[in-house]
Amino acid sequence: MFPLEDRSLTIFVVTLVFLIISFIAVALRCFVRLRLVKAFGWDDALMVFAMALNILFALCGLIGARYGLGRKMQDFGTPPHTMIELETALFWWWLGQTSYVITCVVAKISIALALLRLTITRTHRIILWGVIAVSIVIGLVFWFILTLQCSPVDHFWHRLTKSGTCINTDYILDVAYLYSVIATICDFILGLLPIALVWRLNMNSKTKTALAGILSMGCVASAAVIVRIPFLHHYKDKEFLYATTSISIWSNVEAGLGITAGSLVTLRPLFRWFRGSYYEGSKSRTYGRAGSMPLSSMNGGYNPRQEQTGNKYWRPDLGNQPNHGVTTTVQTSRGSQNSSQEDLNPKQSSFSGVNVQKSFLVTTDQA
Repeated sequence: MFPLEDRSLTIFVVTLVFLIISFIAVALRCFVRLRLVKAFGWDDALMVFAMALNILFALCGLIGARYGLGRKMQDFGTPPHTMIELETALFWWWLGQTSYVITCVVAKISIALALLRLTITRTHRIILWGVIAVSIVIGLVFWFILTLQCSPVDHFWHRLTKSGTCINTDYILDVAYLYSVIATICDFILGLLPIALVWRLNMNSKTKTALAGILSMGCVASAAVIVRIPFLHHYKDKEFLYATTSISIWSNVEAGLGITAGSLVTLRPLFRWFRGSYYEGSKSRTYGRAGSMPLSSMNGGYNPRQEQTGNKYWRPDLGNQPNHGVTTTVQTSRGSQNSSQEDLNPKQSSFSGVNVQKSFLVTTDQA
């Protein structure tokens, strides 16, 4: 194995960073959907599957960097490094790129399914299903091209020691450009469509802008796709592992950003949960003392347990009025913390949802 340095070190660090970020985002998403919202849907399951594929993709980059990703061909002919390490590096590159394609496609499908739950018009639903269909088709085409580009398949990494054939690299490059363009368009649709969905809602402009921004985060992966396009011609470079460093890096960035952004969209209930926990903790520290006094006012060191009747137990300012009492109001609410549907325009109050209020009047007659 090679020491981590130069381009190999860059591949290793970038891959590890975006793997950790995307894993944390998906873990928080699962916590929200399983614990807080209690509505784990197909979009959540697909994002978990995309994360599993992303772990495989990241492992290919992490292990491949130790075996020669980012290295020049001359490095493999210098003892103690051998051509076996070159074959190992080529294998991890091949497996990584095939995993990358499926990872990004599954992540796009998950984001589109999440947006389908918010759509109310037939046109928007057709657009989203179109994005899903196109992503699947172009993803499968690119995956088959990358996977079966050589015959036998292992000739891709055994090309120096075994006989076999591979298709012209120009065909692979053409499909790679087509995939990148279609992926960019689909990402932009997934980013711009939420703006149209939110802008028709009955809420103020500030709330609309914030909500549209959150829902549009699913398109940030398109930035990585656009940056990656100018480096695709390195598929034809003779110094393949060295020249395709940028392709490996930006492929990891695209997959990590897509999964992270698609998961951040679902984390709004988590922030409400944090605010609620802080509010409950503050209220408990302020009012939650054991043995708290009754609702009535007391004089001096009077102990209500010593005398349960008489006007002193009530408000002393009432004097000797024959009839007086105290009104106790009990109020509660049914919130939406465990609902599978989020409130797009929450009210700024301590209670949300349906309020239930009951008043009791307790009186005493002086004999």
